[in-house]
Amino acid sequence: MKRYRNIRKKILADAEKHTPEELSEKYNLSVKEIKEILRSSPRNYPKWFYAVLALAPVIFIALLEILLRITNYGYNTEQWVEAGSGKLIINPEIGRRYFQSGNFMPNTIEDVFDLHKKPNTFRVFVLGGSSAQGYPFNPMGAFSRYIRKRLELVYPEANIEVVNIAMTAVNSYTILDLLPGVLEKEPDLILIYAGHNEYYGALGVGSVESYGSSRALIKLMLHLNKYKITQLTRDAINTVASLFISDKVKPHGTLMSEIARDKLIPINSEEFEEGVRQFRENMDEILRRSKERGIPVILGRLVCNLKDQKPFASVETPGNNTAIEVYDFARRELEKGNLKKADSLFVLAKDLDALRFRAPRIMNDIIDGLGTKYKVPVVPLDSIFNGASPYGIVGDNLIVDHLHPNLKGYQLMGKSYYDLMSKFSYLPSIGESKIPYEKQDSVTAANFVFTRLDSVLGVYYAKLLKSDWPFTEKRNHKFSRQDFMRILNPKNFIDSLAAARIENKVSWVDAHLIAATYHLRRDEIKDYLKYMEVIIYQYPVLKDLDGALRFFYAQNKINLNDYTPSRNGLMALYIGNYRNAIKYLKQAYKSNPGDANLSYNLAYAYYKNNELDSSLVYLNKSLALTPGFKDAMKLRAVIHRQLKNQ
Repeated sequence: MKRYRNIRKKILADAEKHTPEELSEKYNLSVKEIKEILRSSPRNYPKWFYAVLALAPVIFIALLEILLRITNYGYNTEQWVEAGSGKLIINPEIGRRYFQSGNFMPNTIEDVFDLHKKPNTFRVFVLGGSSAQGYPFNPMGAFSRYIRKRLELVYPEANIEVVNIAMTAVNSYTILDLLPGVLEKEPDLILIYAGHNEYYGALGVGSVESYGSSRALIKLMLHLNKYKITQLTRDAINTVASLFISDKVKPHGTLMSEIARDKLIPINSEEFEEGVRQFRENMDEILRRSKERGIPVILGRLVCNLKDQKPFASVETPGNNTAIEVYDFARRELEKGNLKKADSLFVLAKDLDALRFRAPRIMNDIIDGLGTKYKVPVVPLDSIFNGASPYGIVGDNLIVDHLHPNLKGYQLMGKSYYDLMSKFSYLPSIGESKIPYEKQDSVTAANFVFTRLDSVLGVYYAKLLKSDWPFTEKRNHKFSRQDFMRILNPKNFIDSLAAARIENKVSWVDAHLIAATYHLRRDEIKDYLKYMEVIIYQYPVLKDLDGALRFFYAQNKINLNDYTPSRNGLMALYIGNYRNAIKYLKQAYKSNPGDANLSYNLAYAYYKNNELDSSLVYLNKSLALTPGFKDAMKLRAVIHRQLKNQ
């Protein structure tokens, strides 16, 4: 080929414009020689060819992602899904973005909001971990439910949406990941309560669900977890790995006993500082992004059980006594009445606890600093809880375990956030406040939607939590049926129903419907309506009692024989539908005219419907059946006075 060196470049340059025969004639070479030159030389492909070659892997990945989405491979990665009736709800499978092992997937309290925000809407989002979610009294006991009910009572003309998407065992990485989806839904306010899960929550430095300590890597993985192709890759790896693992042992016990890697994190250690840095940087980005979108945020300082929760793990640290030694010092100072010193020592004991299920005080310092930096209000929950506690130190009076409030504590949280909402004018601008501010808290508490079943469930969940590690020495043990019932020790029907719910023998909604039916069959109509109110409040798409009954009847979950005219009449009477009350109670009266209580109820319905003469007729019948019937006599006297004054 050396003899062709001088003309080779010219031949190659002309190769795109001429055939080998034409080149043969032009350069006075045989066709065979021309083809040999072309074959032995690299071709100069057009630029578009190289562009396509470079983009081919990207195109392949994009097409594969589209195919996986079309075929609904794996789980749904979207943040929001439709809940029916023009409503949205956070995707029930969203937790898979943060928990890949499959042993646990967190849920939310299933708050819904309108797909298209109405003009009169006041929309609040709540983000955080299990305390923001309301554990163990979720969904009904969450502090967000206090805020929702108070807003509904005070601003009846506004469409109130308080959307709590907090989840158990997640930290600031999850909040940061969910934030863009929250901001795009036009919130009027964001409330955040987070920081306790920074170490052992998903993606924390001490968690079993971790990608290491590189914040850039973790953020990249969170982004990639939104794609189906990531699921496919992970499934393929797990399939191959399973071929080499004979027995996959699943842990048992409470979530706390599962999420913490076998790792203690002493104060000021490298991992301790990594958790602090992760919280500071994530929260800074969260507040910066919210500020850029013009969305106000309220933060809450972290509160936990100081007085009545001893440290979980006590280790030697340079320059300090051990955590348990400091805790014992604090108890002695408390007994002496040195309250200020005792409080300081309880906080130090918590900070020295090497098992970091409670946030160290530096997290509150970060919250305060970021509040100042971004001009964001901060609720001083730790001071507020201390102020509402004996000796000025929070303990079991407001906390059920190491950090989750009881119902009174959650309502105090809700009130505290609401107070700052009011102070900074983060309240609806639709309509006038209908209740004086100083009465709003008591009115909200009186109308709070909560049942005895909700209370028992919370108590039972807390009992189970405290029956496992780290509250006991046992780790990841499986409760037997006998252990389970011994711990819960149900005493009555509602207690047994709560136990069945915790065992997943019955769903949350079915448990409440069963409780409602139990009270209905005992003619305890007020209790029946309380449970139905809880169901409707949790699932507002049911709209009202009639809608709920139609829905459950269609699912064969209620028996219409339970809904006698007498019970239907009392229901209508209690909810203020007096026309229907008269209709049903008259039907019941025809079948049982000798029931004095029935006559009185019918008289009362007529009275409330302003039909005083008819009311007197049935009052007289009631008194004829039961002379001296006090309620009937009082109502008759009221009616006589009204008729006299007309």
